[in-house]
Amino acid sequence: MTDTETAPPTLAQKIGAEALGTFVLVFFGVGAAMGSGNIVAIALAFGISVMVMSYAVGHISGGHFNPAVSVGAAIAGRLSWIQAGIYAAVQVVSAIVAAAVLFLVFKGFDGWEAKGAMGQNFFGDENTNHEFALWAALIVEIVATAIFLYVILAATDKRNPSAAAAPAAIGLALTGIHLVLIPLTGTSVNPARSIGPALFAGSDAIIQVWLFIVAPLIGAAIAGITYALIFGSDGEPVPGSGLNFGGGNAPASAFAGGWDPNAQQQWGGQPQQQWGGQPQQGWDPNAQQQWGQPDPNAQQQWGAQPDPNAQQQWGQPDPNAQQQWGAQPDPNAQQQWGQPDPNAQQQWGAQPDPNAQQQWGGPEGQGDSSRTQIRPSE
Repeated sequence: MTDTETAPPTLAQKIGAEALGTFVLVFFGVGAAMGSGNIVAIALAFGISVMVMSYAVGHISGGHFNPAVSVGAAIAGRLSWIQAGIYAAVQVVSAIVAAAVLFLVFKGFDGWEAKGAMGQNFFGDENTNHEFALWAALIVEIVATAIFLYVILAATDKRNPSAAAAPAAIGLALTGIHLVLIPLTGTSVNPARSIGPALFAGSDAIIQVWLFIVAPLIGAAIAGITYALIFGSDGEPVPGSGLNFGGGNAPASAFAGGWDPNAQQQWGGQPQQQWGGQPQQGWDPNAQQQWGQPDPNAQQQWGAQPDPNAQQQWGQPDPNAQQQWGAQPDPNAQQQWGQPDPNAQQQWGAQPDPNAQQQWGGPEGQGDSSRTQIRPSE
């Protein structure tokens, strides 16, 4: 290994990065929700936490800090299922630890009670502003999580020329989501963020937390499945990722982070010779009869460049042919039509031969003296 090379991060290092990032997200985001009723302050706390920690440790673990992100990435082919499971477990544990620290810190306020005051998520009559229906909470959390995953997958796409700015885009997206959802559900889009505070917020929060586990996972699955269908794949799926319904060692296709780049006739992928795709080399240059691409080696292919060595190819006269129609006449041919032979004695329309004895209309005095010429009478 040279001095400029670095070893890739180990699994333990990735786990440490996810644990730290999730802890910071929950500690600052939920802490702002517990200590401030300002929606903008809470939204910025969550968004800035994700952005900062993504810049800090994203190069180590990918900067998920959210089981829904890990599941969506696994479905999209960006992360193996084994690693996604490990990430999710670490994220949930780290969120619980962060919530426990917040619980302990806020106990420093005299008379403070954790029940209903842990920045937990809510719906129904737990919403202190207006009662919010379960089905509405389910829909809004699914939609918001799907949007969040689309932003993450697109911002970290290998084809994105601005991938270095991905943490900023992700953090701002999360901020916007919180600005909309805080009055409705308190904003989850992250099962770990919901589970940690719910464990300390009382039985009502624990009863309702299932929605904030199920809805984000559904939204993440929708985005993970459809991202490649809409935007295409940025490369081969990671081994052990995606949804392979075929079993065995068959490669995952659309549900594994995009179409199989090795499939030659896959719709919408990058095939080698398929209709409507992006062929690798255009038409096959080795095919002699391929429509629309003439074979340069074919001598008589319709519409191709004629073979200069072919003597009778249509539309290309042979300079060596003596009687080819439309070609240049042979000056040595004695009776070629349209080109008089200067040596021919009786050729029609040619210049008269001054030596011819019986040429009609020849000049007076130049005929044969032994013949009688008709002269006008004097």
